[in-house]
Amino acid sequence: MRRVPRRLALFVLPLLLLTPLARAAVTLTVDGVSEPLQSAVIAGVELSQYGQREVSDAQIRRLYDRAPAQAKTALQPYGYYDATVDGTLKQVGKDWHVTLHVKPGQPIKVTAVQLRLDRDAMAIAAIASARQDIEQMKGHIFNDGSYEAARDVLSAQLTANGFLGAKLITHRVDVNRGQHSAVIKLAWQAGPRYRFGKVIFRGSQFRPGFLDRYVPFKSGEYFAQNDLLDLQQALNGADYFSVVNVIPDVKDANHGSVDVTVQLAPAKRTIYTGGPFIGTDTGVGLRAGIERRWVNRRGHKWKNELVLAQRLKTLSTQYSIPLSGRHQRSLNFGANYRDANTTTSQSRTLELVGNETRLWHGWTRTLGAHALSGTFTVGRYGNEPYNTPGIERGTSTLLFAEASLSRKHADNYNFVRHGWSLNLAARSTAGTLLSTTRFSQITADAKWIHAFAGNNRLILRGNAGMTWTGQFTALPPQLRFFAGGARSVRGYPFQSIGPQNSYGRVIGGRNLLVGSSTVEHYFTPHWGIAAFVDAGNAFNGIDYRPRIGTGLGVRWVSPVGMIRVDLGTPIHDAQRHGVELHIVIGPDL
Repeated sequence: MRRVPRRLALFVLPLLLLTPLARAAVTLTVDGVSEPLQSAVIAGVELSQYGQREVSDAQIRRLYDRAPAQAKTALQPYGYYDATVDGTLKQVGKDWHVTLHVKPGQPIKVTAVQLRLDRDAMAIAAIASARQDIEQMKGHIFNDGSYEAARDVLSAQLTANGFLGAKLITHRVDVNRGQHSAVIKLAWQAGPRYRFGKVIFRGSQFRPGFLDRYVPFKSGEYFAQNDLLDLQQALNGADYFSVVNVIPDVKDANHGSVDVTVQLAPAKRTIYTGGPFIGTDTGVGLRAGIERRWVNRRGHKWKNELVLAQRLKTLSTQYSIPLSGRHQRSLNFGANYRDANTTTSQSRTLELVGNETRLWHGWTRTLGAHALSGTFTVGRYGNEPYNTPGIERGTSTLLFAEASLSRKHADNYNFVRHGWSLNLAARSTAGTLLSTTRFSQITADAKWIHAFAGNNRLILRGNAGMTWTGQFTALPPQLRFFAGGARSVRGYPFQSIGPQNSYGRVIGGRNLLVGSSTVEHYFTPHWGIAAFVDAGNAFNGIDYRPRIGTGLGVRWVSPVGMIRVDLGTPIHDAQRHGVELHIVIGPDL
């Protein structure tokens, strides 16, 4: 054998490496069935793995011969046991085209469901619902995946509701191919229902007994996994800890009692925040804050914030004192200085607040009192002289009570696919002894988010309010209703819509009604576009004439939160034209 010269080998080797290898690909087509059966056949046939792999003539013929049997097997989990499959095999150039013709035949239907479960377990709503889902399979085509999922859900509900020793003793499906029928046979031995024992906190920086206020159950109550999840969420929401692990000691359960160990690690005690921000309602500004997550071993909190923006300046402080009990009660005291300059009003006010908050049937309930005093101007545009006709100036002092209920729920608060929020509030003065005027007011704010068709979201929003007062001109702007702006009717400047005085200047209204609909589509996990229609107005009496705004926007799920940039324009409004820019940075709910 002649030896190849080294120089020649070095020259030929790259050419060999660059020469494309002859490849024969397989294209598989399935007809006769629709989704999801079509995908099931393709996934179950070995031929589908050779779409991008080299295959020889002998291999393709062996694979083709096995394909009908594999296709029939793939259809059985969907209830089709009598399928017939034939096909065609064609070579086109170096590639192979395979077509499988499937006739699924008559499906297997569930004719009976025999399910046995202890009576005590069946009395629990979540377990009864899971049992009903299985029993509702009767009369439907048998689907192995749906059957197993429903069976596992019932087993999980038994465990979640305290039947920690529950055993599935019978799980069988009898299929009669001749009669095209199936009988589901399931039986559980639930065993005793466990109860909660002690809750042990490890790693806490607080005095003993303080964290008991976050425990949503009592020792001796029936074990429930939802209660453990509520405990974890409550401790995370308290913002005291960087690590919260709730661990039921199931293996060491004694006499039907389960102790719970909560492993904790303190969060950073002091938080400093700050930086620039921009919003079309407030303008460009700076925000700075300092918060003590806990002041002492009794869990007191103290938060301070300064905002300096073009149209808003605030300085606020709040001190919170947790109270004992199971409802996460706390006393809160605060002060807030506010200097606001909107399109239609300016105000400088000092507000003192004292309230009590607690969990109440799943809601956050707040009862408190406010003392508000300051000066304001309404109907002044820009730097007009204060003696311009139509501008209203006033000084107001109000002492009023306030009650509110709020609740929100979301699958993921960083980016909500399914969630909602609702806030209800009522406020009223007791009389005119310490107040400039008497007034009563109710407000409601709601938002609903629903993802659909993959990467789309529908967002509905509504705002409503009503005021009763004998002297409306004595109310400062923050207690009057205006519409317009990024969180109201887009296409109009912030608080630019509302009733006008005899000089044609917007002075706000006694009532408010605003509705909004937005559809978002996301091209990537972080970028999307939006289309919206908003309608509403502030008004007096029953003279409600909604203004309508519509437009398009861009969405960016940024590292600092959701950023919304919208361009809106009024429609059917002879007095307003052009495009208004709206920018909002913040969470969905």
